[in-house]
Amino acid sequence: MRNLSTVRRVRPGAVVAALIIAILVAPTTGFAIAIGSNLLPLPDVLLLVRQKLPLAFPLHMIASGLALIFIAIAAATRHRRGVHRAAGRIAALCVLIGGLTALPVALASEAGLVAQAGFFVQGIVWLSLLVAALIAIRIGHAKRHARLMMAMAAVASGAIWLRVAVWFAVALQLPFEASYAIAAWAAWLLPLGLALLLGRSGAGARLADHRPQHRRTQMPLLRT
Repeated sequence: MRNLSTVRRVRPGAVVAALIIAILVAPTTGFAIAIGSNLLPLPDVLLLVRQKLPLAFPLHMIASGLALIFIAIAAATRHRRGVHRAAGRIAALCVLIGGLTALPVALASEAGLVAQAGFFVQGIVWLSLLVAALIAIRIGHAKRHARLMMAMAAVASGAIWLRVAVWFAVALQLPFEASYAIAAWAAWLLPLGLALLLGRSGAGARLADHRPQHRRTQMPLLRT
C-alpha cells in the first residue's frame, strides 16, 4: 500500500515534467546545442556573434541548453534525493557557465540596445537567483531554495518563450526589431513574475493554514 501511494503521488508530476520536456524543453535544447556545436547553419546575426566570441558563444548555447534539461530533471526528481542532488549540481554548473557567457554574448549581439539590455539583465538575474538558491540550501532553508530554483527555471524558460514570440512575430508580419526588443524582456520577466507570484501564494497558504491551528492549541491553555 505504501509503494502504491508513493507511485500515485509521484506519477502526476513526472508525467507533467515529461510532457514539458518533450514539447518545449527538448526541441529548444537540441536547437541550442546544435547551434553551439556548429551542426546547424547560423543566421547571419548569430554568425557575427560567433565570429566575435568564438569560445563564449558556443559555450553559452551548449551550457544554456543543457541547463534547461537538468533543471527540469532536478525538479521532476525532487523527492529522490540522490538523483535530485546530482541533477541539481549539473544544472548549477550549466547555469553558471551559461549565465557568465550570456553577458558578453548579449553585448556582442547585433540586436538593438533594448534587446541587448534585456539579454544582459536576464543573465545577471539568472546568476543572482542561482547564488541565492545555493546559499538557501547551504543554510538549510529548503523551501526558500525550492522557490528560488523555480524562479531560476522561469528565467531559463525565457529561451523557449523568446523563440515562440519570434515565431509569432514573423507569422503575423509584425515589425521585427520592435517585437524582438519586447520579447527580449517579456520572455523571461513574465515567467519570473508568475513563478514569484505562485511561490508567494503558496507560502501565504501555508501560513494561513498554520495560524488557526496555532490559535486552537493555545485556547485550551487560556481556559485552564
